Amino acid sequence: MAEEAKHIVTSFEVDLKKLRDMIAGMGGLVERAVADATAALIEHDPDLAASVVAADPKIDVEERKIEQFAVQLLALRQPVADDLRQVVAALKVITDLERIGDYSANIAKRSLVINKLSSQLAMSGLGQMARLVQQNLKTVIDAVGEADPQKAISVWRADQMVDDLYNTIFRELITYMMEDARNITACTHLLFIAKNLERIGDHATNIAELTYYAVTGESLPDFRPKGDQTSGYVHAETGT
Repeated sequence: MAEEAKHIVTSFEVDLKKLRDMIAGMGGLVERAVADATAALIEHDPDLAASVVAADPKIDVEERKIEQFAVQLLALRQPVADDLRQVVAALKVITDLERIGDYSANIAKRSLVINKLSSQLAMSGLGQMARLVQQNLKTVIDAVGEADPQKAISVWRADQMVDDLYNTIFRELITYMMEDARNITACTHLLFIAKNLERIGDHATNIAELTYYAVTGESLPDFRPKGDQTSGYVHAETGT
């Protein structure tokens, strides 16, 4: 009987590893989408932007596959305690990843419009913000795959820097619009892109919180300092 129980436990651990590997695969697609979308913007590459938009449905397909596998685990294995936390957290993580994919597609679409405007506005701030967001995203996906609470905490703490950069970019773009009305259209699109990046950072932080809870059984503090004081002025079109 003990041997049978051990076999069941070992088998479930294999299933959990497969679940983490599937999430890591989806995370890789999302990482690529964010990287390509921001590169398309900075490098004025319409073909790369179009490829990000075209690839977004693949992320949705992966989400559905993982969701089906996780639900199957819940139904057939009926996990409890730590195991249940991990499966439930996985279902929430893939929702955050799917939203990040959506934001990446939005950035790519807006970069196509900006390219047509032949805007000469500086992109250094957005580039810096994009690099930080990409680093946080990579770290948190590693945290999921490795079940590493320390990496999750590092992403949770780093989100403040993303918010600070967003506020700086927001003020700069408003200044550009006030100085020259011809900048308004391009700056408006750049404001939405900056907000998309800020929201990607927030979803990465959500994943960090979920991962920490799944591994430790404890929640990170409810209060996470937010530097964003501009949300009342501009909202990303995806609305979450």
